[in-house]
Amino acid sequence: MIRYNLSFAGAGRVAGALCMAMYRAGHNIISIVSESGTGGRPLARECNSSWSPDLIFNKSTDIIIIAVPDNRLEEVLSRIKCSPDSIVAHTAGSYGLEIFPDHLTNKGVFYPLQTFSKGRQIDFNGLPFLLETSGENCARILENLALSVNGKVNYVDTERRKKIHLAAVFICNFTNHMLTIGKEIGSRAGAPFEWFEPLIRETVSKALENGPEASQTGPAVRNDRNTIEKHMELLSLSPDIQKLYYEVTQSIIRYFN
Repeated sequence: MIRYNLSFAGAGRVAGALCMAMYRAGHNIISIVSESGTGGRPLARECNSSWSPDLIFNKSTDIIIIAVPDNRLEEVLSRIKCSPDSIVAHTAGSYGLEIFPDHLTNKGVFYPLQTFSKGRQIDFNGLPFLLETSGENCARILENLALSVNGKVNYVDTERRKKIHLAAVFICNFTNHMLTIGKEIGSRAGAPFEWFEPLIRETVSKALENGPEASQTGPAVRNDRNTIEKHMELLSLSPDIQKLYYEVTQSIIRYFN
């Protein structure tokens, strides 16, 4: 395996997970750059690296991974000072190469299709990395980097990746919000969230095995108006959730009828 000299701009959930995975894979982490040392210093200590608040990178850095919030990405990229030979790659799903300033010529997108949370260790084995690069050399190096953590490489252009990122929002973020609302409603009935664990596991398992469109159950897919009206009545004291229930129910009815 080729071992690279890496640096990170950002010390949040994505940067932390990628940094530690690559450090364990044998890469040399040169520096962690973040505005605050609160997250940057501990991460740097964990990977035997150094922390800095300045976006100035050592000339020996092969790859600089930019893992910052999307609304900060353009500003951070504009301030980077590095060797022209260094590859600079961001991890955002909704942006492509167009966001890079002209002075960064070796550039790429290194988007891991996963959700990251503090305190959780991600299994990178088979994890899809969606890559887009400015040239063959960048592609080869970023592909090697993804493979070094046992990731699965996919070359995806900006427009396709934007749609995939949108799909991920529905599959991950919206699903999690539905679980949050379900937990809240269940708690009002004295049902601890643990009671729903078998249901959650079976729901996800069926969707993965048979496809979600073949696994839909519930009153909406049956167009069971009586049950739907009872649910709407129960939600009358929560107008926001009632509206959400109605819109999702109507979406399911339209999809399956």
